[in-house]
Amino acid sequence: MRLLEVTRRRIAFLREGMCRENGQALVEYALILGLVSVVTVAMLTATGGAVTALLQRVTSAFSSAL
Repeated sequence: MRLLEVTRRRIAFLREGMCRENGQALVEYALILGLVSVVTVAMLTATGGAVTALLQRVTSAFSSAL
C-alpha cells in the first residue's frame, strides 16, 4: 500500500512539472541574447574601420615611444 502511495505522488509531481512554463523563460532569454548578438555584430561591422584605424595609431604611438 505504501508503494502505491509513493508511486501516485511521484506521478503527480511529474505531471505538475510538465505543466509548468519554465522553458518559456529560457526561450525568451535565448531570443534576447540572439538579438543582442545581431545588433553587436552590426555595430562592429559599421564601426570596424574606425576602431582598426584607432588601434593602428595607438600601436604606432607605442612603437615610436619605445
